[in-house]
Amino acid sequence: QVQLVESGGGLVQAGDSLRLSCAASGRTFSWYIVGWFRQAPGKEREFVAAISWSGGITEYGDSVKGRFTISRDNPKNTVYLQMNSLKPEDTAVYSCGVATFGRVTTTEHDYAYWGQGTQVTASS
Repeated sequence: QVQLVESGGGLVQAGDSLRLSCAASGRTFSWYIVGWFRQAPGKEREFVAAISWSGGITEYGDSVKGRFTISRDNPKNTVYLQMNSLKPEDTAVYSCGVATFGRVTTTEHDYAYWGQGTQVTASS
């Protein structure tokens, strides 16, 4: 089992930055792929970013490329999502997930464990 807790969300102005954290406990976190997804009201969950166990491989959704950066600190069992130049369309609940095998993946169903999510609101 892996337990995940997201933090760092909030209400900001368009153009501002936020850093989300995904803290893990349970099984050896450093072995796993971690991804961030988001879901806005009335929309399907959308892939945001993912990172390999070493941090050497990352993937980003097209809508966040160049603005968001995913990173990880394995000794701290934490993955971060740095979000810059936030836009109103980035408003959503952001959740992190862990995939316990395979390569970095953008597919929601490949992630076996999820946190509860944190709300990000960027107002215009």
